Amino acid sequence: MSAQTAAPGLAPTVVRLKLSLLRNGLRQSGGRRAAYVASAVCALLFAALQLIGLIALRGHAHAESLVVLLVAVLGLGWAVMPLFFPSGDETLDPTRLVMLPLRPRPLVWALLAASLVGIGPLFTVVMLIGSVIAVAHGGAAFAVGVVGGVLALLVCVALARAVAAANIRLLSSRKGRDLAVLSGLVIAVGAQVVNFGAQRLGSSGLGQLDPVADVLRWLPPASAIGAVDSVSEGSYGVAAVQLLISAGALVLLVRMWSRSLTRLMISPDGSTLQAAEPAARDRRGAAGLTRLLPGGRSGTVMERSLRYVWRDPKTKAAWVTSLAIGLIVPVFNALQGTGSIYFACFAAGMLGIQMYNQFGQDTSAFWMVALTISSPRDAYVELRARALALLVITLPYATLVTVLTTALLGDWAKLPEALGLSLALLGAMLTTGAWTSARFPYSIPQEGYKNVAPGQTGLAWISIFGGMVSAALLCAPVIALTIWLHVSEGGEAWTWLLLPGGAAYGAGITLLGLRLAAPRTAARLPEILAAVSKG
Repeated sequence: MSAQTAAPGLAPTVVRLKLSLLRNGLRQSGGRRAAYVASAVCALLFAALQLIGLIALRGHAHAESLVVLLVAVLGLGWAVMPLFFPSGDETLDPTRLVMLPLRPRPLVWALLAASLVGIGPLFTVVMLIGSVIAVAHGGAAFAVGVVGGVLALLVCVALARAVAAANIRLLSSRKGRDLAVLSGLVIAVGAQVVNFGAQRLGSSGLGQLDPVADVLRWLPPASAIGAVDSVSEGSYGVAAVQLLISAGALVLLVRMWSRSLTRLMISPDGSTLQAAEPAARDRRGAAGLTRLLPGGRSGTVMERSLRYVWRDPKTKAAWVTSLAIGLIVPVFNALQGTGSIYFACFAAGMLGIQMYNQFGQDTSAFWMVALTISSPRDAYVELRARALALLVITLPYATLVTVLTTALLGDWAKLPEALGLSLALLGAMLTTGAWTSARFPYSIPQEGYKNVAPGQTGLAWISIFGGMVSAALLCAPVIALTIWLHVSEGGEAWTWLLLPGGAAYGAGITLLGLRLAAPRTAARLPEILAAVSKG
């Protein structure tokens, strides 16, 4: 039977294939079944609550603005999810079907039908139903709502498929796995943005959404729901144009998807050749940057640590998360008018955590590091170089966050003391990080999302939280001096001394902490190697 003859029955076959993949995946383990059921229940419960809220919003003066924004966010979510969760749907990878005698166009419609099966499409359908109910008034509006809802759903699904097909080479590479690891960061940042937006709306009302909604109602898939509101207001011509915009976007996305499928099915896999060129560029760039590093063991260790930050997915995810959260907390609080200049110290604290469990990122390869340490002096140089590599990123970033927070608050008089406290806290974190790296090392699994090997969770908690409490205690002299200068008469005129004082104090306790941790590190090399090799 030819591919042309088999095409009409291709869609049911692919749908059954997806259901089989889902069923067989759930049979692999009880934990996977439990996770799937729990996620399905949570998603459907959230969708039901949103549906109730949208129905309650019916008749509100600004309901259409909120609904249009909601559908636009749904479309954005469908577009970016394949980049961060490429393994969530195995049918997203069309290269698995390359060897089959299938034409791109029938395959596109078959995969589009298969995309409508799952928790995500069901969640989207519920949200679209609630959106239509919120803005539809009259029989004609509900009729257009059916058409608009179907169009919006198909645009969302086609958008996800087109993005996945266009980036499938990336998603199957190491950079793609890095994106998957960073998905938690995107969720965390998105949650902060949503929280900030919700607080602003709660204080100012939904009317603030009107200017944004006026633009989004002409962009698919939000334009399909915007057409429902236009019919409710009697603007039938505007509604027709909005529906045509969504329909045109659907056709365009399907064509782009079809072209990507055709290119994938007829072109050889050159991903390894394409990856070689950036690697060569990275080597040339690294060779230039290494000239700025000190010579000897210190420069070698610093280069290795910085390579971990750039190339190792787990280390990169930890750094990017710390950089983002260290900026979000003080800046968002300052934007909301509830911030304090001292919130800028949060950046130094988040980045200082990266000093903890320094040997865990080496995993079993720590044996090569251990062979080069024969005395406390070698251990001191190793720890000092790792701290210097961390400071290369941390010092300018903590300074930038402090200055930005100060600018948003307009409290420039407190900049020296805030920066001095940040530097003192950073020094305290480096001190306790060096000590806990030697005393409480633990392994970081290379595969999966876990950052602690089984059985070592207690070590991780002791290392991080015990170190953070100890760092706060080490900063007590600088904190006490800050308080004394503020409460004493005429003391505020001398708060600028906290900048050089905090920097000197941070540098001093860092050097002291490294010297105290070095002998313990040199004496516990076998224990450290055993602890970090379990992942």
